[in-house]
Amino acid sequence: MDADYADAVRELVRRIPVGRAMTYGLIAEVIADRIVAAGGTARGGPRQVGRIMALGDGDWPWWRVVNAAGAPPPHHVAEALDRWDDEEMPLTADRSRIALRRAVWFPEE
Repeated sequence: MDADYADAVRELVRRIPVGRAMTYGLIAEVIADRIVAAGGTARGGPRQVGRIMALGDGDWPWWRVVNAAGAPPPHHVAEALDRWDDEEMPLTADRSRIALRRAVWFPEE
């Protein structure tokens, strides 16, 4: 994995505000747009973002990054729900995932 790409993922995830969320795909898209704007070639996608997150040290708000349906990794559901409650994250009626239409965050560049 490209260290610069991994650093870009970490930096963006750390910027997601409390009570807001991004998807793996949206993170990949934002980073690709930045790379292209800087004259580079876009690389990486949602799977690469997920891999970087899985291999990370956890020193970032991982619970604010979800799949396209608004759900966290299956093995982190209980902890993510606790953190979402702490942050008053907008959730679906059944509380199984983030209500992305209300919670999605787009960084201003």
